Amino acid sequence: GSPACGSRGPAPRRLRFLSSRELRRQITAATNKAKSYNGFSKWLLFGGDGVVPDLDPEDREKRLKFNQLLADSLVLQNAADMTRVLRSLAQEGYPLRREEVSQLSPYLTEHVKRFGDYVVDLETVPDPLDGQMPELAD
Repeated sequence: GSPACGSRGPAPRRLRFLSSRELRRQITAATNKAKSYNGFSKWLLFGGDGVVPDLDPEDREKRLKFNQLLADSLVLQNAADMTRVLRSLAQEGYPLRREEVSQLSPYLTEHVKRFGDYVVDLETVPDPLDGQMPELAD
């Protein structure tokens, strides 16, 4: 068949996308996660309203990699903090429902002092990460 009939090329994928509610849901969810991460990462970028100035290519790459490292580190800390709170709530007897917990996001910024004073403490060893989630009810 010819491409005009939709037998080759991207048309069959588009048709599958249009006809599959589950596929549309999955693609929308993945797109929303990517947009959330990109907005979070942009918020963390210091100066220039999230725009990387014209630097030489090596400096630009360093700046972007530092921003990604910072964003990933904050996501990890947020996830660890949320897991600790969820575990504490479960121990206190609060029911944790899968549907509610699935709505939580590690892209929290309200507690971040972007331009605050930071003290680097190299002596204190952080608690080990325990990613074990408490039981969730359906």
